[in-house]
Amino acid sequence: MENFFGAENLTELRGTVQKITYCNSANSYTVATVRVDKEDITVVGILPFLNEGDTAVFSGSYTVHPTYGQQFKAAGFERLIPKNSAAILKYLSSGAIKGIGPATAQRIVKKFGEESLDIIQNQPDALATLKGISLQKAMAVSEDYAKQYGVRDIMLMLSKYGVGADRCLNIYRRFGHRATEIIKANPYSLCETGIDFPFETAEDIAEDYNIEKDSELRVSAGIEYVLRRNLSNGHTCLPRDKFVKACCRLLECKESTVEICCDRLRDCFRLCSKAIGKTEFLSLPDYFSAEQYIASRLLSVRYYIDSAVTVDELEIESVERQLNIQFEELQRQAIFEAFDSGILVLTGGPGTGKTTTLNAIIRLFESRELKIELAAPTGRAAKRMTELCSREAKTIHRLLEVEWGEGDKRSFCRNEKNPLDCDVIIVDEASMIDALLFANLLKALRNGTRIIIVGDSDQLPSIGAGNVFGDILSADIFPSIRLKKVFRQAAKSKIVTNAHAIINGEAPDFSDKSSDCFFLCRGDKYSTVQTVLELVCNRLPSAYSVDSLTDIQVLCPSKMMDTGTVNLNNVMQSHLNPHKSHDPQLSFKGIYFRVGDKVMQIKNNYDLQYKKDNGEYGEGVFNGDVGYITEIDLRGGILKVRYDEKVATYFSEDLSQLELAYAITVHKSQGSEYDYVVIPLMDVPSKLRYRNLLYTAVTRAKKMLIIVGDEGVWTAMAKNDRKTLRYTLLTEFLKEKAEL
Repeated sequence: MENFFGAENLTELRGTVQKITYCNSANSYTVATVRVDKEDITVVGILPFLNEGDTAVFSGSYTVHPTYGQQFKAAGFERLIPKNSAAILKYLSSGAIKGIGPATAQRIVKKFGEESLDIIQNQPDALATLKGISLQKAMAVSEDYAKQYGVRDIMLMLSKYGVGADRCLNIYRRFGHRATEIIKANPYSLCETGIDFPFETAEDIAEDYNIEKDSELRVSAGIEYVLRRNLSNGHTCLPRDKFVKACCRLLECKESTVEICCDRLRDCFRLCSKAIGKTEFLSLPDYFSAEQYIASRLLSVRYYIDSAVTVDELEIESVERQLNIQFEELQRQAIFEAFDSGILVLTGGPGTGKTTTLNAIIRLFESRELKIELAAPTGRAAKRMTELCSREAKTIHRLLEVEWGEGDKRSFCRNEKNPLDCDVIIVDEASMIDALLFANLLKALRNGTRIIIVGDSDQLPSIGAGNVFGDILSADIFPSIRLKKVFRQAAKSKIVTNAHAIINGEAPDFSDKSSDCFFLCRGDKYSTVQTVLELVCNRLPSAYSVDSLTDIQVLCPSKMMDTGTVNLNNVMQSHLNPHKSHDPQLSFKGIYFRVGDKVMQIKNNYDLQYKKDNGEYGEGVFNGDVGYITEIDLRGGILKVRYDEKVATYFSEDLSQLELAYAITVHKSQGSEYDYVVIPLMDVPSKLRYRNLLYTAVTRAKKMLIIVGDEGVWTAMAKNDRKTLRYTLLTEFLKEKAEL
């Protein structure tokens, strides 16, 4: 048989499936018992639509599990089509096709014999002539059968390019039974949104099918690929001149060819265009529409606000007495604006009273029996907001009741047709919110809902594409209050005062040895790493009775270099959670995962299943969530991670979504706070030596901050006020629509 799995040194195993021990419906990871001659062998792998009773040829390799013994790890498989009536009857009776049980199988085979499968696939109307099978049921049976063999055909076609079964499933969901025809005609169709297919792999397929280098199919796909790739850099659009040059470098074609394709894509609405001054910007439709919608929706708020809901000085003074505080002038102004305007933007650094102001606003709104929702972009940010405001805050995803449909498409139950039941929404850590998420949040608000957007404008922008918080402030259309005064209690903290020194480009103050902010000078990378290790593993736990895993967080500007997260995670894991013989561990691209490891989810996964401590089940783990590995099952390739009050289950093919989190990047720490923070500042790449990154790192610490390394790096970063460049359209849309 042809080796259609595209890998060398694989063993073929032919047998009949006796039992499906386990099958993950989300990704088809399967554990099966297969009868080979007279021996039963355990086969594991991603095996979509494998059923008990199937005869199949598996391609893979034998492994020996210390507990479960010999297993066959399949890289792929080919189901063999039954040839004679007896084999077909056995196959259909097994339940392999939805809607056909043993009795129905007998009727089908009795009438159609060896042509039964051909009738099911190609003549469902003939199948409907049997008693008990309606035309609707016959069509459903035919569709299910076609789906099984459709995925098989895609796997046969794409396996030699290293395309896994899970991605083949996504391709089938997107294109249906004509998938192989579509791919042969245009391999670049695989790069469409929703499939998450590498452009480089599409290039390899296109070469095999003789697609010309200057083909419009190739150039158009390359254009969209460059725009999608730049989403990860935060850009929702790109200036056309720079964009065309980038496409030419990637595709190795003439500028005129790219220009023509850009125009055609724009004309058929696969690209959007916006002129700002003399510069034309190109954007993907989803992001263009999102920023356009945000601008329109925010500007419409002022027309629907109930002007009868007001506040006066006496009420504010009453709240001051209740809270035993006295508001400074900007805080009072923020409270008035929350009532007088439909939108309030509240910003300020640590210790400037944002939370106190918010609590006063909440108290005054509640006294009028207005319904209030509190939301934040991440679980940790929502938890912190809950603690500070003494009322429940939800993640934006949870608030909008996210769902994840076929083709990996995200949707929200809360939208224009099913809006949130609230009069006021307060969104914290707004600098972290990307354009698509904010647009969906606005779609779920009723006309007349007051919007209070809270964040720190000096922090890093969102990981996702867009610069929503910064753009809203830059537009200078809505009331925005920047709190500046550092209150007396907060001013006692050197963490707070040094954070404000960073924003002002001033030198830090590490002179007070009894404070909460320290600098440990080290002369080289090796001693910096060793000091970080000593602090986390020994010195801080010994001096302050804290836990190395739960109370201390190492934050790094970069993943790379000796003082980056990759190296520090390896070093700290070997000290805090070394491997012991016979203890299970799973690996992915050089990372070993062990029970007890601190890990982070590094991408949103809306269909990852979890179980809460109260027994409820749910789905969804998000980028930046930190948890601890509680269980590893090598036989099933299963790993479980506890995130606060829930435990999520991962399979071996999901491990790409996890990283060790003994040390994490500053970008990944956004929205979180940690009692003790250790930051190595030594070999920081020049492109990361800027103020916002250092400020974000420092403001993650609650009780103690320790900087280790070269004080000159701190000074250079504090002086460099270069903002992270992001090309976006929101500010322009806001200004443009405000003039109408």
